[in-house]
Amino acid sequence: MANVVRKAFRYLSKRAEVAFEEKARPEIQLEQAMDEARAQHERLVSQAALVVGNQRQIEMKLGRQIEEVTNLTESARSALVLADNGRAAGDLAAAARYEQAAQAFASRLISAEAALEDLKLLQQQAAESAAQARAAVEDNTLRVRRLQAERARLLTQIEHAAMHEQMGKVMEQMTSLPPAGDVPTLADVRDKIEKRYALARGRQELASQGLEAQMIEVQRATMDAQAMGRLAELRASLPPAAAPSAGSTGMAHQVGDQGAPEAPAVESGRPGGIGGGGGAGAGGASGTSGTGGPRPSLEKASDDAQTSPDAR
Repeated sequence: MANVVRKAFRYLSKRAEVAFEEKARPEIQLEQAMDEARAQHERLVSQAALVVGNQRQIEMKLGRQIEEVTNLTESARSALVLADNGRAAGDLAAAARYEQAAQAFASRLISAEAALEDLKLLQQQAAESAAQARAAVEDNTLRVRRLQAERARLLTQIEHAAMHEQMGKVMEQMTSLPPAGDVPTLADVRDKIEKRYALARGRQELASQGLEAQMIEVQRATMDAQAMGRLAELRASLPPAAAPSAGSTGMAHQVGDQGAPEAPAVESGRPGGIGGGGGAGAGGASGTSGTGGPRPSLEKASDDAQTSPDAR
């Protein structure tokens, strides 16, 4: 019976743990992990501070012990010097007294030197422990920084996952049949608009096939023909200002032929464009007169300007 109860308790505990892990939010679990890492780092820093502080305390004790050993050594030497001076002066009592003082200083010096050696050993051990503590703090600091970078990356992935989940839900709602409700879908609105557009186009086509539409088209064609006729009258009433264009063309031919010698122009009694006959026509085309000599282009331009009213 006890075994069954134990198994049931473990099963229920594991089931509750699995359900909790499924419902738990990842960002909150990340914050919990980061809080635990920060707490561990703070505890490590506090412990390292104690180790480094112990090293500093031992160093201060070592400094005081070294100073005490130095003072005892100087005192013992001074006592020996004074004893030697008293013995040299014949003061044996003073010499004996200084000898006893030197012996006492020597005894204390031995104890101080032993304590100094112990402090040196402790200081060496404390220095090693402090170095290890500093290295541990630096390593844990780098670890916390890596955890922070990993936390930022995971938070970004969580945001991307949430965005993709939302997009998937939206796409599923758009592709699947919507539930019954009072909110129209995009497909319903599109069908409504297409139906309205098709109805409007059908009415327009039916209206364009009626008598009134044909009359409007006839009136529009009549107005276009009248406008074209009026435009032709306005163009015919314009002064002959287009002649300089032909003159400029003849000028260009004359400039192109400046390298060749020109013969004197032979004027005919008739205008070159109307009654000049075959010779005049050939001269106008090739740049020469009816007699075969070269004819300046300026004279041709003037002849064209004189014949243009007759042509009209």
